[in-house]
Amino acid sequence: MTEPRAFLTGLFRAAIDAASPAKRLARFLPAPPKGRTIVVGAGKAAASMAAAVEAAWRGPLEGLVVTRYGHGAPTTRIEVVEAAHPVPDAAGERAALRILERVKNLSADDLALCLISGGGSALLAAPAPGLTLDDKRAINRALLASGADIAEMNCVRKHLSAIKGGRLALAAAPARVVGLIVSDVPGDDLAIIGSGPTVADPSTSAEALAILARYHIDAPARVLAHLRGAASETPKPGDPRFRSVSNVLIATPLMSLKAAAEAARAAGVSPVLLGYAIEGEAREVGKVFAGIARSAALHGEPARGPCVLLSGGETTVTVRGKGRGGRNAEFLLGLAIALNGAPAVHALAGDTDGVDGSEDNAGAYLAPDSLARAAALGLEAKERLADNDAYSFFQALGDLVVTGPTLTNVNDFRAILVERTEGG
Repeated sequence: MTEPRAFLTGLFRAAIDAASPAKRLARFLPAPPKGRTIVVGAGKAAASMAAAVEAAWRGPLEGLVVTRYGHGAPTTRIEVVEAAHPVPDAAGERAALRILERVKNLSADDLALCLISGGGSALLAAPAPGLTLDDKRAINRALLASGADIAEMNCVRKHLSAIKGGRLALAAAPARVVGLIVSDVPGDDLAIIGSGPTVADPSTSAEALAILARYHIDAPARVLAHLRGAASETPKPGDPRFRSVSNVLIATPLMSLKAAAEAARAAGVSPVLLGYAIEGEAREVGKVFAGIARSAALHGEPARGPCVLLSGGETTVTVRGKGRGGRNAEFLLGLAIALNGAPAVHALAGDTDGVDGSEDNAGAYLAPDSLARAAALGLEAKERLADNDAYSFFQALGDLVVTGPTLTNVNDFRAILVERTEGG
């Protein structure tokens, strides 16, 4: 095994590479139609997915996808537009409306190829009739700070949208619709990824209202009125209008964790997959995982060292402080405090899209001496955690993990290396 940080960084890279659209997408492409092929899509991986389609498609092709600022890729036939994430902007609204126009007036001989990945919810910012972009922005900001999980956030988003929750697929009828999807959500629920623009939606407007109430979100009066009206309801499973719609997962968090596990075995380290759909408050998940790491270090359970504990999913952060940091850095700071300098335990956590929350890092690296080095710099870990300031903590140590945009997105990656088990 190489040096711990390099080893963990290699596992992270293996996970990202396994979800690359350039490697995954071509095998899932449908046969060309008799008529036109229109490509549309949204998400952090949308541009790289569009480039992969162009490289493999052998017929006429046109279209438009929207991705996050800085996540573009070169294309020639499919236009790539960049917009804001996680809080939508006017560029995202314009792109969503243009996508709806692209798929209108298609015939049964045509194909709408829809490329969907995580981040699509914010990037497809077309408000439902009667609502404004500012309404959606206000709700988005409140949800992001509330501690709501991704399923809850996307339930609300779908019922405030003109394009999500299956509405994109209906706009393309009677054309054949094929969704190629990169999953970034726990459980790979197609209706949640990107808020399911090509998927019939089982959630309801009443559930969206309940979520706003649960998290004490002060929604504008017109938003509440909209959610209480019939027009806010999404098309449901069993709707015959979805008969010509198919959706396929081309990359998932579990695939990436398995790739990291293979890389660990090749380095002589035993991998333990703790789960690919871990949710919960980031700092609390860190505390739980510290207990598992200590068990491996002291007792050889669930595995003897050298072993690496791998997990994925999407934790949440309830923002109460004024600091900086995404959920992966906050997970690591919670882990660090619970481990309290335990020897021979290292960890790396990062978002596979290359952006932890809204910062410029993918995540961070934790070493056994991180707390001691922080204390020498006058940094108190518990104070930083209370202020949601994990970014500044790891930045001061020089332990941020910065990859830049990876052009894919299969959610969070966490790896905890236990170098040895006590007594052998």
